Amino acid sequence: MSPARSAGLQARPPDFSAQQFRASLGMFATGVTIVTARTDSGELVGLTANSFNSVSLSPPLVLWSLARAAGSMAAFSNGRHYAINVLAADQQALAERFAARDTDRWAGVGFSLGGSGAPLLDGAAASFECFNRSQYAEGDHVIFVGEVERCSHRTDASPLLFHGGRFYTEHPL
Repeated sequence: MSPARSAGLQARPPDFSAQQFRASLGMFATGVTIVTARTDSGELVGLTANSFNSVSLSPPLVLWSLARAAGSMAAFSNGRHYAINVLAADQQALAERFAARDTDRWAGVGFSLGGSGAPLLDGAAASFECFNRSQYAEGDHVIFVGEVERCSHRTDASPLLFHGGRFYTEHPL
C-alpha cells in the first residue's frame, strides 16, 4: 500500500467522463497481443489485449490486465501458464477475431503448443511463455504478472499497432 493510502488519503473524484478517459487512453499507441492458455481439460483460451508491458529484466517479468467480468477470467486466474503473442502487422484479422464475442476464435488458426502447453500463434512477431506468477485486483481489472520462461521473436516482423481506436503499422521517422 502506498504511503498516501496508508495515511487514509484518497484520490479526488474524476472530473471527466468514462468516454473522455477512454479517448485519452487511446492516444497512447500500443502494440497488440493475444494472450493464450490451455486449461487442464485441454480447452484453448485466448483474447486480444493491448495492456501488455515489461516489468523487470531480472527476473524476466511482464504484465497484462484482464477485465474482472471476462469470461476467460477463471481460466487465466487458475492456470499455471499462459503465452503472450505479440502480433505482426499482417495479423489484424486475428486481433479482431480474438476480440469478438460468440465466435470460434480458434477455427483455422495455426499454432503450436509451447513448452508449458500454452498456444503460440503462427506468424507472431514475438512470444512470451509465462508462469502465472502473481495477480493484483485493481478497479474493474486484474493485473497478471508473468515470469517469462521462454521467449522468441521474428527480427523481420513489423508490429501491429493500435492508436485512437484504429490499427496501424510502423512507419520509421
